[in-house]
Amino acid sequence: MLRNFYRKIGYDDPLELSLSRLESLLLSDYTLSKRSISLLLLQEDTEILGLVKEREKERFSEITTIIEETKAHYSQPLLLIISQRRQEEASRIARSAISLKEKHRRSIKGYLSKIMMNPLTGGPILLAVLYYGLYKFVGTFGAGVLVDFLEEKVFGNFINPFMINIITRYIHFELLQDLLVGEYGIITLGVRYAVAIILPIVATFFFAFAIVEDTGYLPRLAMLVDRMFKRIGLSGRAVIPLVLGFGCDTMATMVTRTLPTKRERIIATLLLALAIPCSAQMGVILGLLGDKPIGLIVWLGVIIAVFMFIGYLAAKIMPGEMPTFYMEIPPLRLPKLSNILRKTWFRLRWYFLEILPIFLIASFIIWLGQITGVFNFLVKLLGFPVRWIGLPNEAAVAFLFGFFRRDYGAAGLYDLKKAGLLSGNQLVIACVTLTLFLPCIAQLMINVKERGIRMGIAMSIFILFFSFGTGYILNILLTLFSLHL
Repeated sequence: MLRNFYRKIGYDDPLELSLSRLESLLLSDYTLSKRSISLLLLQEDTEILGLVKEREKERFSEITTIIEETKAHYSQPLLLIISQRRQEEASRIARSAISLKEKHRRSIKGYLSKIMMNPLTGGPILLAVLYYGLYKFVGTFGAGVLVDFLEEKVFGNFINPFMINIITRYIHFELLQDLLVGEYGIITLGVRYAVAIILPIVATFFFAFAIVEDTGYLPRLAMLVDRMFKRIGLSGRAVIPLVLGFGCDTMATMVTRTLPTKRERIIATLLLALAIPCSAQMGVILGLLGDKPIGLIVWLGVIIAVFMFIGYLAAKIMPGEMPTFYMEIPPLRLPKLSNILRKTWFRLRWYFLEILPIFLIASFIIWLGQITGVFNFLVKLLGFPVRWIGLPNEAAVAFLFGFFRRDYGAAGLYDLKKAGLLSGNQLVIACVTLTLFLPCIAQLMINVKERGIRMGIAMSIFILFFSFGTGYILNILLTLFSLHL
């Protein structure tokens, strides 16, 4: 019974001819049929190639010639052609053996899955996810309600006054007082930024990301953006590291290893370093521009335009073929609360354990830079391009902070806004320039490690000049058209 079930899969004439020629050259005994061995040879299976080379020494050069001639005849890889033909035959057998009852009503999950991947309907769905998931939840609730409560009520009214009182009472060494509770102190700046500003923003982002991830939306997003990404030298597969970049660009840069070509990895790394804000930085910026919807639209429009322009330019400049992309689409499902909480907790714990020491070290370095004069020198140096783009001198500190951590710099802008030192236009220009500014130290180190020291440094130099150049052009345009955001 089982013997009759076997059916030889037929291929087109050129492929069948190559198979016949290969079979005629296989004179040794093999555990598989000669046709199976020939198919594996055409697919360039390394184990079979080694076995045939050993057993068919005199005829192996002729075998390789047939393989190369067959490959040259087709525009697609032979592995793909053979796999597609097998899939067609499997589908035909399945259709003849399985009868499906036609449903009168279309599955809701199937309908949702279809419209999520359709450009006409998928775009508005993506905008809705970004608006409610990022702008409203992360920006308004996380960077607004939670940050205001922790920074003003908890740290402003209790923790900072208490620690300043304790430190100044029991530690009489002024330099040490400045290190702990000074303007850039470990407690008053480092801990406050990490716990009161960055932590609630990152927590809400990871929670929203876990919900989106658990529904199965991300693979559908990859299919949706694949055609657009082709224009910037990437495929839909790149959506994974780019979306992860909205959580942490350093981690996302490491994930670019999953991209199949060096060209894609370089383009993705450049876009992550230039135009993808991490969750903490983005959350603070959403909070900064939350009461200025037009300013937020300008910021978002400039960042998207830069992302597409630089990606398109990089794809044109860098040699390489258009990437291919296919992905298995898992079924849609309702997110499971236990999964969401578990993912949020693990990511938040990892992020916080990483970020708090860096904030404390950054506070120490800034304090050390202050007492040695290096910090003031760098601030003065950055003051030139900062004034060039129409910002006050105080903004130079935020940009220097941004080199230690992107979110550190955004939090510095938050302080400037509270102090009333930035107008609406200046705030938007600062947010755009800081978003495009140099990657943080951690990401810079990963860029050098992943892409090499020459490529990593070249990217950073380009980003430095490009970010201030974009801020300068934006300042001119806002002034030229007399726009007040």
